[in-house]
Amino acid sequence: MSTSQPPQSSVKKWRVSRRGFLIGLGATVAAVAVGVPIGLPRARLAIANLVAEGGSFGSIEAPPTSWFEVTADNRIRFFVPKVEMGQGVHTSLAQIAAEELEIEWAQLEVVPASTAQGINDSMGTAGSTSVSSTFTPIREAAATLRELLRREAAAQLGVPAASLSAAAGVFTANNDPTKSITYGEIVSNADVASWEVPEEAPALKPVSDFRYVGQSIPRVDFASKLTGQAQYGYDMRLPNMLYGAVARPRTIEGKLKSAAPGEAPNRPGVVAVVAEEEFAGVAAESRLQAYAGVGNLELEWEDGRLWQQADIDEMVTVGNGTRVVAQKDGEVDDWLDGDVFTAEFRTPLAAHAHLEPQAALVDVQADKVTAWVSTQAALGVRSDLASTLGIDEEQIEVIPTYLGGGFGRKSNVEAAREAAILSKAAGRPVHVGWNRTEDMRHGFFRPPTHHVLRGVLDGNGRIQALQHEVASGDVLFSFFPGAAAAVVGADFGAYRGARLEYDGIPNRQMVSYRTPLPVRTGPWRGLGLLANTFAIESFLDELAQAAGVDPLQFRLNHLTDSPLSRRFRTALETVAEMANWGGRLPEGHALGLALCLDAQTVVAQIADVSVDNGQIRVHHVYCTMDPGLVINPDGAIAQAQGSIVMGLSSTFLEEITVKDGAIEAGNFDRYPLLTLKETPDIHVQLLESGEAPFGVGEPPIGPIAAAVGNAVFALTGQRFTRLPMQLA
Repeated sequence: MSTSQPPQSSVKKWRVSRRGFLIGLGATVAAVAVGVPIGLPRARLAIANLVAEGGSFGSIEAPPTSWFEVTADNRIRFFVPKVEMGQGVHTSLAQIAAEELEIEWAQLEVVPASTAQGINDSMGTAGSTSVSSTFTPIREAAATLRELLRREAAAQLGVPAASLSAAAGVFTANNDPTKSITYGEIVSNADVASWEVPEEAPALKPVSDFRYVGQSIPRVDFASKLTGQAQYGYDMRLPNMLYGAVARPRTIEGKLKSAAPGEAPNRPGVVAVVAEEEFAGVAAESRLQAYAGVGNLELEWEDGRLWQQADIDEMVTVGNGTRVVAQKDGEVDDWLDGDVFTAEFRTPLAAHAHLEPQAALVDVQADKVTAWVSTQAALGVRSDLASTLGIDEEQIEVIPTYLGGGFGRKSNVEAAREAAILSKAAGRPVHVGWNRTEDMRHGFFRPPTHHVLRGVLDGNGRIQALQHEVASGDVLFSFFPGAAAAVVGADFGAYRGARLEYDGIPNRQMVSYRTPLPVRTGPWRGLGLLANTFAIESFLDELAQAAGVDPLQFRLNHLTDSPLSRRFRTALETVAEMANWGGRLPEGHALGLALCLDAQTVVAQIADVSVDNGQIRVHHVYCTMDPGLVINPDGAIAQAQGSIVMGLSSTFLEEITVKDGAIEAGNFDRYPLLTLKETPDIHVQLLESGEAPFGVGEPPIGPIAAAVGNAVFALTGQRFTRLPMQLA
């Protein structure tokens, strides 16, 4: 990523067809847009709802945009519509594009897009939708570009278009190999402004002909990261830039009552001080000088209510808040008056704990604002900056950098707003990079949850009725207008993974209780998936024990012959074979099983666990994942491994607590993470189904806590009903 403002390419637009398929191409750049833009809040709401319900995308209504630049030396630059935050998505999307472009892999260069050059992506990078949402649009855009180039090649060579074959970025006449022309030569000699997009996209390549999709191609960002050239938001630098720091409240409800510069302007290195009603900050020549300046501001705070953790837990309890029946199959209520098995589960607040805290570099000039931001949602940042500065969005360019982890936290970036305010005051570029304590105490958290499950068994050990009630703080509603909550009722992010998916159970019901909290909550990897799967799959093991049936067989007994049940069955039977379920184990070991469906991806996991001196040790995790069409197997496996490690860390260690109105943890001494020494061997097997890709980044985090808990119960008889797990 360049550390200075990128040059603006001259874009020649092709005529827009009724299909709304906009393509611009020149010797410098070609742009492809699919669909009709819709308002950002509405787009996010619609997409988030679809994601939470496990939806998938083909040619989606939201406007995914792909940009290609064909250069004279016959290379193609691909302006990627999603940010790279460690998940390898730039490589996967490039593989999709290369298929339809009919070029060699070495000819494609991946370039992150900015809000001014290439992409206006209302979805952002979230929800495990980066590949599923762009798979068809990128293919259609690349194929359309290829066929328009074919048509022009035919005109320049004087041969029929149908007689040309494309390979390695070259069109060659089938009956005369001497007649050939490169893509670069075509655009260099064409009047591309007169080109017109066809009404329909051309036929796409069949899956059986794929050369790149399905291959473990090395990641395109490896070289820059291994050599230290990759630049993250925290790395961004400009000549003559300053560093910013901002005053923050002690408590979760803290408000700034009054602010004055005090002695801050006289501190060494301080260039600008902003002391307003709701904002107080300092821009200085170094970061340390900026923090020192903040310490010399005259500030008066109002702490608000001094909340305790017990207050938060009491608020998040089934029965409190807004009640919505989010799933109803059959008549569960008719069964809950008899012999009912009941269990309760709780999960805590959790931090994102990504490696890179909030970071942004913003340069506010008279006629333009340029912002380099570690963000998952560049358009959201642009909108926020426009509102903050009181200018039009068209005057702002947001350039997403590499992210040192996101997990939902970087869907909004307060550091960008703070840097913009300070840059405007100082008249120079300002970089704001939060420290670890700021990032841990002043972000937002995974909300706590409370679950009540009720089940009824018949005389044959089959579930006749199953109900899941879940209470949670806000997840996605935190980022939508208040009207969204009134219209939708239940926060679909909070109940992600909460549906009861075993379709062999005739009566199923899921009820959601929404309680806004005084502490900020929002999306965390998988949204509500980890907590909901922990509760459901732990309870299924309890019912299996009550029925006297093996936990694997118990799950299989509640599947039908539906397509989803067949996928469940394959995942369960395959992971059981991987782990030698029912076979002989080392002394003191036990296995635990769990299953989930998320973003249409099926994941089954088995944990191999022992207990030594009161400590739970996970030796192996076996995982089967059916994500539809796999783009890059190595990348998909890495995503599963990363999700499992993050899920184990949450299972055993991670918990944010509130005391006297403040977040207690300020660093990793009070918020430990799983270490390499504690990480088990992780074995992943991919199971492909269908010809479309589903989500990969979050689904594998779902089953791991339940799998571990079920294994510990099998070994010790102790049932964990809350996270993090601690043996009595």
